[in-house]
Amino acid sequence: MPTISWTDRDQTERTADWHSESEVPAPGQVVVADDRMKADTAYRLARKGTALLWRGDFHNARQLLSAMSRRVEREPTRPGNTPAESFRLHRRARGHRARVLGKLLVTLEDDHSLALRRAPDVRRACAEAYGPPSGVRVVALSELLGVIGARQWRVKGVDVPALGSRVHPHYGVFSPVRGEYVDLVAHAPLDVRPRTAFDLGTGTGVLAAVLAGRGPDRVVATDISPRALVCADDNVRALGLAEKIEIVGPCLYPQGRADLVVCNPPWIPARPTSTVEQGVYDPDSGMLHGFLDGLASHLEPGGEGWLVLSDLAEHLGLRTRHELLSGIGAAGLRVVDRTDTKPRHPRAADTTDPLHAARAAEITSLWRLSSA
Repeated sequence: MPTISWTDRDQTERTADWHSESEVPAPGQVVVADDRMKADTAYRLARKGTALLWRGDFHNARQLLSAMSRRVEREPTRPGNTPAESFRLHRRARGHRARVLGKLLVTLEDDHSLALRRAPDVRRACAEAYGPPSGVRVVALSELLGVIGARQWRVKGVDVPALGSRVHPHYGVFSPVRGEYVDLVAHAPLDVRPRTAFDLGTGTGVLAAVLAGRGPDRVVATDISPRALVCADDNVRALGLAEKIEIVGPCLYPQGRADLVVCNPPWIPARPTSTVEQGVYDPDSGMLHGFLDGLASHLEPGGEGWLVLSDLAEHLGLRTRHELLSGIGAAGLRVVDRTDTKPRHPRAADTTDPLHAARAAEITSLWRLSSA
């Protein structure tokens, strides 16, 4: 684990482990900051690359982070000439914001506690996100707030009407807050009852649970993320489906063949910059092509593959419909049918979103595929 060094106010040289879920390198220049730090000063230092190790009140640190965020958002961002350019500029602006806000740091003690005034007890949240404590570590406050929020989501859970129950996402596992793709899998026509179904990239296990309710004798759920495998296993057990659903991985395809193979890959072919973004961004459409290229060899005779995919990338100019159909054909597959639905999430109606035009036109589809 990399380390971070700084000089405390008593002129003592300090060193601690540096942790970043986004794999941001440890900052080279660090100054100690407290409640006397002005927002303009903090923002100026952070923009220049200087990290601020907070020693003051926890709530004041959160207020300072909010003030820095407002200053970042006031920076002008020009619109792109094409949807693809607008997307790149949007991602660049988001990356710049993350870099600036990521310069406000806090220290987690060797039991994951925060030794700050009015600090909440974050030990359970940090243990769930980072594992058992292993010494003092420094993290960005923005990341820690994400860890705290993830703990709250994990406790509260997400209501899934198709299940009549809730699933509980873990830190770093994509939450099924967009219910339209779950409903597609819950209601897509089944010509024959599948004996075995695969759910590739299961995440929280929500689609595996939906599939288990549609009649197969056995569901095998996979993921390449160890966090997702633990999360899916927890949810499957909580739903009382452990006898019917097997969690396998890390991998994309399990061994053997299935009558039904379902995959809901990340929808946008771009590089993720954080753990959570891995559920949204698929570099070079790697998971999409992995699913397509392996499908024919993992289907039982007469079986189907269900690809759940948004066309947002097409509206952003990042992938064409021709490229998608060519990938399906090149994998020795044909399209049996397609079911479409419009998004129901609030961002589709947010006219202030720089990507609003693409989001408003978005369609999510379930493509039924079979061997050609």
